[in-house]
Amino acid sequence: MAVLKPFRGLRPPAKLVKKVASRPYDVLNSEEAREEAKGNEYSLLHIIKPEIDLDPAIDVHAAEVYEKARENFLKFQENGWLVEDMEEYLYIYGQTMFGKTQYGIVGCAYVNDYLNNIIKKHELTRPDKEEDRMKHVRINNANLEPVFFSYPAVKEIDEIVKYFILHNVPVYDFVADDGVGHHFWVIRDKGIISSLVELFDSIPFTYVADGHHRTAAAALVGKEKRDNNPNHTGNEEYNFFLAVHFPDDQLTIIDYNRVVKDLNGLKSSEFIEKLNKSFTVKDMGTEIYKPDRLHNFSIYLDGRWYSLTAKDNTYDDKDPIGVLDVTILTNQVLEPLLGIEDLRRSQRIDFVGGIRGLEELKKRVDSGEMKVAFALYPVSMKQLIDIADTGNIMPPKTTWFEPKLRSGLVVHKLE
Repeated sequence: MAVLKPFRGLRPPAKLVKKVASRPYDVLNSEEAREEAKGNEYSLLHIIKPEIDLDPAIDVHAAEVYEKARENFLKFQENGWLVEDMEEYLYIYGQTMFGKTQYGIVGCAYVNDYLNNIIKKHELTRPDKEEDRMKHVRINNANLEPVFFSYPAVKEIDEIVKYFILHNVPVYDFVADDGVGHHFWVIRDKGIISSLVELFDSIPFTYVADGHHRTAAAALVGKEKRDNNPNHTGNEEYNFFLAVHFPDDQLTIIDYNRVVKDLNGLKSSEFIEKLNKSFTVKDMGTEIYKPDRLHNFSIYLDGRWYSLTAKDNTYDDKDPIGVLDVTILTNQVLEPLLGIEDLRRSQRIDFVGGIRGLEELKKRVDSGEMKVAFALYPVSMKQLIDIADTGNIMPPKTTWFEPKLRSGLVVHKLE
């Protein structure tokens, strides 16, 4: 059963929170982070992307970069930009985008739950990315950023959260520059904390929605500390790591689309003709066409949009991986027609989060950078959970969650 643990959060003063809070480390590169933090010494990017305070030519994995993270983290605490709560609490984090609000419970997840597959995964992780975040956790002895978890919705938990937010004022309430609203409550009531912890103990599994590398790094550092401590008891703070837990029925997965640089030697007419073998193809003209159901795709090629509907013999409804639209596209188009056999390493394909809209696909093709774009219907939470429950792994770049968690609302120290 899932462990949820209260903790003594390290948080910014309310007057600074909008300046401290930042986008996650992995959604922007060093140059974007440098620009975003320009003129804002309070931004958490100085800790989670510390290379922005060093020579732009530096290797982002150099020892000096991690040391700068530690230096900046200490500075934030010394300056009172991050202040530790006096007791262990749980927190509620609400996010509002496009008029819809989702509410997550912020607390610590259990390292052993990750190691024992109580926390289920749906993506592969890369050792180099794991090691990067492990170094960051080690040198700061803290989880600077939360991971994004989901759990099967529980009515009693929903009711507690709803009651609490109706009767308490958030300690933080602001709209970020991207228009997403962020609302944050501190649960100090020990009775409510105890009830939530007990209710989580009845949840058989939780699921990594976003942040697989941060989750792996946090859990592996915890295990490392356990293995290196001859007096380990199991109650040490390093046995737990920072997570925001959202009920599955509140989350939205948006589309994750593909653009390809060439047609693998085919003429456009030949490519469209070959698509007819696996899809019902319809020319939709020059207006943007968005897929409207599972197994329906759109492509943009030579200034025109096409609807592609997969034929019944191209997928297996009983196969949790085979039924995914990303699998259908890979098996029927990307590999056999376009010769892209390794989505993780090919330089001929790129991936575009649906938050950018289909206009971004059109733009990248019209510019000549790419030749063809593919838009997909979003994966559902049910599909994600089915895949995680069966021990399968989703193909690369399948899910895109929005809104992203803001980093810096609360930090978890490992001691």
